[in-house]
Amino acid sequence: MQKTIGVVANKQSQATIWNIPNLLSIFRIMTIPVVVAFLFSPSPAASFLAALLFGIASTTDALDGYIARYQNSETAIGKLLDPLADKLLINSALIMLIPLGRIPAWMVVLIVGREVAVTGLRGIASIEGRVISASTWGKAKTIFQSFALGGLMLHYEYFGINFHLVGMILMWIALAITLGSGFDYFFKFYQAHTKEEE
Repeated sequence: MQKTIGVVANKQSQATIWNIPNLLSIFRIMTIPVVVAFLFSPSPAASFLAALLFGIASTTDALDGYIARYQNSETAIGKLLDPLADKLLINSALIMLIPLGRIPAWMVVLIVGREVAVTGLRGIASIEGRVISASTWGKAKTIFQSFALGGLMLHYEYFGINFHLVGMILMWIALAITLGSGFDYFFKFYQAHTKEEE
């Protein structure tokens, strides 16, 4: 029997993998090369288009989860595609912003490093028959990262708002939540092992 750390999704239905939530996750993945292409140019027009497409893609993250729960159409492939699409989209954007000078490289290293570490932890937990589900902090991390990246992509000033400054403020908050949630995952994993040994 599978042991659980955190909250795990309800029993998945036998729905087809070609449902709306999974198609939205696939759409997010397909937008990545387009966003990356726009970010090769530092111009205001390319930056705006990158931010617009990134914003649309990020919105589908909340939408596919809602639809999957509402239609009871969660699938194993969906549970893989959803977080994979999020990580690919966000990490690609983070890396592309480094050469544009819009985000410090060390900050990207910490964020991407945390994602790799937590993914590895989930792999270890899976081998042990455990499931480490997304926590509230983990979801908050994704939201703040998405808004921060949107601001950093826009970069320029619109309507008297310095979007680069707004993006960096949000990114500092996102970084704190990212590292904090990562620590939380490892702490829960450690606690689970400690209880077993008692």
